[in-house]
Amino acid sequence: MDLEGRDFSQVTPEIEELSLKCRENNRISSDLYDKYEVKRGLRDLNGKGVLTGLTEISEVKSTEVDENGVSHPCDGKLYYRGYDVEEIIAGFTKDKRYGFEEITYLLLFGEMPNEQQLKDFTALLGNYRCIPPNFVRDIIMKKPSRDIMNAVARSVLMLYSYDDKADDTSIPNVVRQSLQLISQFPLLAVYSYQAYKHSHIGGSLIIHEPDPNMSTAENILHLLRDDGKFTELEAKILDIALVLHAEHGGGNNSTFTAHVVTSSGTDTYSTIVSSMASLKGPKHGGANLKVVKMFEDIKSNVKNWDDEAELTAYLDAILNKQAFDKTGLIYGMGHAVYSLSDPRARVFKGFVEALSVEKHREKEYKLMADVERIAAQLIAKERKIYKGVSANVDFYSGFVYSMLGLPHELYTPIFAVARISGWSAHRIEELINCGKIIRPAYKNVCPHNEYVPLKER
Repeated sequence: MDLEGRDFSQVTPEIEELSLKCRENNRISSDLYDKYEVKRGLRDLNGKGVLTGLTEISEVKSTEVDENGVSHPCDGKLYYRGYDVEEIIAGFTKDKRYGFEEITYLLLFGEMPNEQQLKDFTALLGNYRCIPPNFVRDIIMKKPSRDIMNAVARSVLMLYSYDDKADDTSIPNVVRQSLQLISQFPLLAVYSYQAYKHSHIGGSLIIHEPDPNMSTAENILHLLRDDGKFTELEAKILDIALVLHAEHGGGNNSTFTAHVVTSSGTDTYSTIVSSMASLKGPKHGGANLKVVKMFEDIKSNVKNWDDEAELTAYLDAILNKQAFDKTGLIYGMGHAVYSLSDPRARVFKGFVEALSVEKHREKEYKLMADVERIAAQLIAKERKIYKGVSANVDFYSGFVYSMLGLPHELYTPIFAVARISGWSAHRIEELINCGKIIRPAYKNVCPHNEYVPLKER
C-alpha cells in the first residue's frame, strides 16, 4: 500500500486484460525450437548441458565411456578440485572433524590445506564472522521479511555500503569480500529469521553472538536455538549437508548466474545477490521444501505406511496428477544431470538414518526409503526417461533439516550458506579467466511489421 492507503498488490481487471496480451503475443511454437535446434534449458534430450565454459572447481559425472567409445549412464560422482567428495567426507568423518571450512579452502584456493593452513583459515573465518555495529537493529530488525532469502539478499546489498572498496574487482579484494560474506551468511540468515519470527509470530527475541571457535555448522545451531545447545551428531550432519551443497559445477542455475553477472564487471555483492535470486526458485534451491510438503501430504493420506500396495497407489496418483499438488511430480526424484544415482544422496542417506535413530523418527525414515524405491520404479514404468531416475540430495535434506528443528523458512537460506563457497570460487575463476561478457544468442522469430501511425490503428 502507498501513503494514501491504495493497495497496489491487487490484480485489477485492467491488469488481467493486459496480461492476456502477454499470453497472446509471447507464445513461441515448439516446432520452431525443433526447427532451429534450440537446446531448451541449455540441455539436450539426454539432459546433457550445452558446453558454455571451462572450470577446474568441480566435476559432476553421470556417464562413462566404454572401450568402443559409447557413453553409458553410471553411478553419479562429484569431484571438488579433482577430489572425490565421498572420499573427502569419509576422511574428515574418520578423523572426527568438521569439513565445511576445509572444503571452502579447497574450492577457493585449488588445493587441500595442511593442518596449519586449515587452522589459520578457520581462525580467519571466525574473525570475519561478525557484522557491522547496529546492523542487526537498523537493517535486519526494522523491516523483517517473511521471505528470508529476500531478507538476506537485502542485507548483502546493504553491506556494500559498509565496504570502502566495494567496487574493487582485484583478486585480493574479491577474496577478502568472499571470505567475509562466507562468514557472515549464517548470521544474516538466522538473524533475519529471528526478526521475522519475532515480528510475525511473537515471543521472545534471543540473539546469540557467534563463537569464533565453532565451525559454521555449530554456529548455525548455536545462533538459532534459544539455549544455544546441540548434540555432536546434529552438528556433524549439518556440516555434511553444507559440504554436499557447497558446489555442484559451473552449469547449475545459480552458479552459472554468478559467471554471467561476474563477466559484466559488477561488484561482489551484486553478484552474490544475483545468485541468491536464482537459488531461491523452487526448481533450484527451494526443491527440498517441496519434498517436505509432499511427505506431509503422503503421511496424511496413506493410512498404513507399511502397506506397500497402499503407498504405491498413492504415489501413482501423484504421478498421474491426481494427488498432492497435481503437477505429476514426485519431488526429490530425478536430476538434470545424474541418472543412476546422485552421490550426494548416496553419501547422505547413511547419516540421515543415524540421525533418525537419535531423534526416534525411524518410521519416517523407513517411509522415505520406501518412497525412494517405489517412486523410481513407477517413474521408470510410466515416463519416457532417457537417462534413468534416482533420488537427489533434496529428497533427504529436508528431512534432515526437520529433524534438526530448522524452520521451513531457513531451508533455502541454509543452502545459500553452503553454496556461497562455490559461487565465490566461480566468481574468482571467472575474473581470472574471462575476457568477454557472457552473451549467448537468441534467434528472433517474429515477422517484421510495417509501422502504422497512431491515429490509423
